[in-house]
Amino acid sequence: MPGAGTDSTKPWIAGGPVVILVEPQLGENVGSAARAMGNFGLSRLRVVNPREGWPNEKARIFCAGADRILDDAQLFPDLRSALADVSYAVATTARERGMAKPVNGADVVAQDAVVRLKAGEDVALVFGRERTGLYTEEVSLCDSILTLPVNPAFASLNLATAVAVTAYEWSKAATGNALPFVMPERSPPADRVDLFAFFDHLERELEEAAFFRSPEKAPSTTRNIRNIFHRCELTKQDLATLHGMITALVEGREGREQRKAERNAKAAAKRNPASGTDIGAAGEGGAEG
Repeated sequence: MPGAGTDSTKPWIAGGPVVILVEPQLGENVGSAARAMGNFGLSRLRVVNPREGWPNEKARIFCAGADRILDDAQLFPDLRSALADVSYAVATTARERGMAKPVNGADVVAQDAVVRLKAGEDVALVFGRERTGLYTEEVSLCDSILTLPVNPAFASLNLATAVAVTAYEWSKAATGNALPFVMPERSPPADRVDLFAFFDHLERELEEAAFFRSPEKAPSTTRNIRNIFHRCELTKQDLATLHGMITALVEGREGREQRKAERNAKAAAKRNPASGTDIGAAGEGGAEG
């Protein structure tokens, strides 16, 4: 079932390296791995001899809407057959295997995969069993090793988590680290004249409220207050909001209620022009009371 962040109106990003899960033990982990693949733009899943069989209903539940990845997943009896048409395979492991193979982090592997795929090669990321990972023999079938800088005393990652971390680095490399959205356009910067007018408004009301208790310190305090707002790089909308805040604080609740009554009276007068004078008088009387 689709969840927060799912938007069917946007194009589905697909492609990338093949993800191979070797003898996964739980359908839940296969589904969660497929979900992570969908999150980060990977779509090609190969499953090698899953313990609970295939297709798997638990995998479909845990994929959380990434059904198309499971629908297109390919089933293989062993890793050799799953790698038969792959140009370059990367084995993921948390353990040193004593093999003379390049060892890289997920970021380097992702960047290399981008280059290889553009050159027409096919790349596979190979993940092992939940309990034991890949066998040494299976690692030997791959060209290089991917490992992560984890706690050496607690290095075992959940299968889907390992896929998610690796897929995340793939997405960063494939998109040039572009984010899906950025901060909205701000209101135009405040004009200097408008900023000075705000300072005048604020300082006048602070003076009325006896904020400047020490006349000797008033000039330096005023400068400090101005510098606070200078550092904020205020926009026109910011100034409008600040003016409104100051006005509301000065007038207090009674002032707000009076303005509300006046607005209601004007609105009523527009709706009932024939009796506008009476309504206006009632509104004024209500305000005085």
